[in-house]
Amino acid sequence: MAFSGDGKDGRELRVYENLDELKVDLVEYIAKLSDAAVKERGTFAIALSGGSVIGLIGALCQAPYRETVDWSVWQVFWADERLVAKDHPDSNYKLAKDGLFSKLKVLVLPSQLHSVNGLLSAEDAAVDYEFVIRQLVRTRLIGVSETSDCPKFDLVLLDMGSDGHVASLFPGHFDPDETEEWVTYITDSPEPPSGRITFTMPVINAAANVAVIATGSDKAEAAHLVIDDAGPECPLPAKMVNPADGKLTWFLDKLAASKLGSCAQSSE
Repeated sequence: MAFSGDGKDGRELRVYENLDELKVDLVEYIAKLSDAAVKERGTFAIALSGGSVIGLIGALCQAPYRETVDWSVWQVFWADERLVAKDHPDSNYKLAKDGLFSKLKVLVLPSQLHSVNGLLSAEDAAVDYEFVIRQLVRTRLIGVSETSDCPKFDLVLLDMGSDGHVASLFPGHFDPDETEEWVTYITDSPEPPSGRITFTMPVINAAANVAVIATGSDKAEAAHLVIDDAGPECPLPAKMVNPADGKLTWFLDKLAASKLGSCAQSSE
């Protein structure tokens, strides 16, 4: 690891020499959070996103994690999803299933994977997914935030885009002042496919832990604007990630961290 330390607002920054180092530490980070949540609540509620996330955590289905993680109590959700069939190449569900959960067949049951109905309209899919989450909050499979009525996921795992988007909250394509909805939708995504559902920022910020991943040189400028607080008054979505009663951890490779200020650069 090139650098690990606390940034502004209690954020932890972890910068790695290469992608392999990042993968190893990210998987260990998830396993430790899972163990802590299971000991505290008896379950682990994790929300995944698309992008490169699944490719980075594939080692979870290998030794030692295949044997040491208590998969039977995982409850898996999607922080965002493309509105396509579950077997479509663009489906985040398919990406996660093929890259991870199909390799844990007897350890993770289909009932533990709470996927989005991508065959509904965008609005209906958002309403339906929020209903599913609300039901599981009532049964305590998902915790409740101490500071709001939002669900408190044990971990929301996000990949930041080169434009500073997280989940499917794209600059100029979401309401930064949203406070009521847990799940919203867009029909004009700047990246295909155009129809998507996504957690709102209040739900992301209600999580006990949020991890934001940024890898590659194309993420360097956005990482600088977000982490160094160098952007315009109207913030990039990733800059709005700030858990109210949780912890934010950034995982970056050296390419994505190449434009960061002295906090990281002087410690490498």
